[in-house]
Order: sequence, then structure tokens, then C-alpha cells
Amino acid sequence: MNPTFFRTFGWALSVTVLALAASLVLGGPEVFVIVAVLCVLEVSLSFDNAVVNATVLGRMSPYWQRLFLTVGILIAVFGMRLVFPLVLVGITAQIGPVEVIRLALKGGEQDEPGTYAYLLHQAHPSIAAFGGMFLLTLFLGFVLEDRPVRWLKWLERPLGRIGRLDQVSVVIALGALVIAATTLTDDAGTVMVAGVLGISTYVLVNALGELFEKEGGGDEPAGIHGDAAGVDVSLSSGNSVTQVAGRAAFFLFLYLEVLDASFSFDGVIGAFAISQNIFVIAAGLGVGAMYIRSLTVFLIRKGTLQEYVYLEHGAHWAIGALGVILLVGIGHEVPEIITGLVGVAFIAAAFISSVVRNRRGGLAAAAEQRREMLVGKP
Repeated sequence: MNPTFFRTFGWALSVTVLALAASLVLGGPEVFVIVAVLCVLEVSLSFDNAVVNATVLGRMSPYWQRLFLTVGILIAVFGMRLVFPLVLVGITAQIGPVEVIRLALKGGEQDEPGTYAYLLHQAHPSIAAFGGMFLLTLFLGFVLEDRPVRWLKWLERPLGRIGRLDQVSVVIALGALVIAATTLTDDAGTVMVAGVLGISTYVLVNALGELFEKEGGGDEPAGIHGDAAGVDVSLSSGNSVTQVAGRAAFFLFLYLEVLDASFSFDGVIGAFAISQNIFVIAAGLGVGAMYIRSLTVFLIRKGTLQEYVYLEHGAHWAIGALGVILLVGIGHEVPEIITGLVGVAFIAAAFISSVVRNRRGGLAAAAEQRREMLVGKP
């Protein structure tokens, strides 16, 4: 096996083998198959998350990159995929932590009132509203910005013009939330509150990151999407993007953790449709989180985002699709396979487009796109 490949994916592969072996020994063939299905499902959902992680990590100093790839992943595995669902059930069902843990260990079917799976499923509208609005606002913040390098030019160019209106992404997100709350659920108030909290979380973290990055004297545009112009230009010109540290990097770190939580919401809820055993679910979700880490490291080390410049675009369109799916999931069941396939489809399409662009002379194409933007050519 290629040593570089094993250094990058060694931990993920080791955790996969350990999880599958433990499931076979402790639970038998049936549990082994369930864990295997969950692993495949979570890995398929990891690509768009990893691309966005790599995009943001590329703007952070080496220290903060290492911190996210160690401490951040531990938070993702144990915090967001094991502890956080317990907290959600406790808050929404208004029961204590001891009782929540007891219910989780007891198991039970999702359609059986009083079980952990049932209570988590009941909390799904609030979870989906928060995660869906966070992801949708993130997506809108990306596509509603006029940028030198565009993927879907016929769509991204007019969206960039619309984005010249200040805070239009928040306005559109709030409109989508009102539509979802009034048409997809009978508990519109709860969904509205959760959705507004999701939008507010994105706006707050982005604003704080922007504030502290500007205080640090960075030359690149600040904020979570501060690389919207800077990264695109650097990818085409070969220049490096200014890396941030200190408080600005801390808020980018915080943003990545919230983003991972938003990505994991759908997976956690959907996993209970496959199994009601919290340990089985944690094994599958944990394996998925490890592959997110490995894919993120791979993208950074290989400079894949610099070589395939549309991957970032594809990942954000996948995020937008996931945000919409979460909102639709407030009132309708959306199979996990659809969620996974949509994300993979956007990433694959962006990769193919990047390959075609490179073969046609990517640097020249980027220069022409920058020229068109500067002179205002339609």
C-alpha cells in the first residue's frame, strides 16, 4: 500500500476495521451488516463536508489546522454524534441526563412512544430547521457573491448581481424559513424559533470571524467566506492565501464545528431508521467522521482545491441541497440515500468540470473570467 495513502487514511481505515470487528464479535452478523451499512452511508455524506473543511482550513495557520484535525475531530465524533443527540432529547423532552442515558441504553423502536429513538424523532423538526437554515444561509452567502471564478456561469452570474444587495442572503433565508414553517408543519412557532437561531448562529460566527480577522491586519477579505475573492484569485495566479491565527482562527474553528453539527443532524436522525442501538449508530457515525478528517487532510496535502477549482463550488451547491432537504424533512421523510447521492453528484460534476477546465487552459480561463467581471461584461 502507498505509504502516503496509509498516512492519510490509516486512522480512518483502522477505526473502520475496529468498528466492524467489534460489531461482529459483540453483536453477530446482523449487527455487523447494520454497522457496515451505516459506515457506507456516512462515508458517502462526507465528501462535501470535507471539501468545505479543506477550504476553510486552508485559511488557518498550521497550529489551528492541527487543532481542528485532532481536538476538532474528537468533538465531531463524540460530541456531535453521541453526546449532542442526548442533549437534544433531554432539552426537547424536558427530562434529566440520567433518564436520557437510560432511555438511550434501553433502545426501542422509533414509532414506540417514550423511547429514545421516538423522542429524537419528535425533536426532528427543530433540529432540521436549525441545521437547514444554517446550511442554507451558508450556501446563499457563497453563491450570492460576485466572484472571478464561476462554475455554473449562467446561474452564478445573475446570483452574484443579486448579492450586491446588502444582507440579501439573510432575507432570502428568512423567506424560505417562513414558507417551510407555514407549509410543512403544524408547529410553526417552534420551527421558526429554531430556524432563526440557525441563521443567527451563522451570521454571528461569520461576523465575529470577520471582526477579529480585520483586527489582525489580514490582506484578504475577511469572514467565513473571506476567500470568496481572495482564494479564487490565488488559485489562478499561484499566490498563497493569507493564513489567519488567534481569535480569527478560533471563530473559523468554531464555525467548522457548527458546520459539522449541521451536516451530522440528518445522519443522526436517519441512522435511527436503520438501528435503534445507540452504540451501533455511534460506531457508524464515528467512522464517517474519521473519513471526513482523512479526506480533509488529503485535499489539503494534495492541493486538490487549487488544481480542481470548481470543487469548492460543487461542495457549496451540495450544502444548499442538504439545507433544502433538511427543510423538506420537517414535514416529509427523505431517504438518506437521496441525501448522500445528491452531495456526491454535485462533487462529481464539479470535479469533472474542473478537469475539463484544466485541459482547456485553466489559467487563461480564470484570467478571462476576472476580466469579464472587472469590465462588467454580461
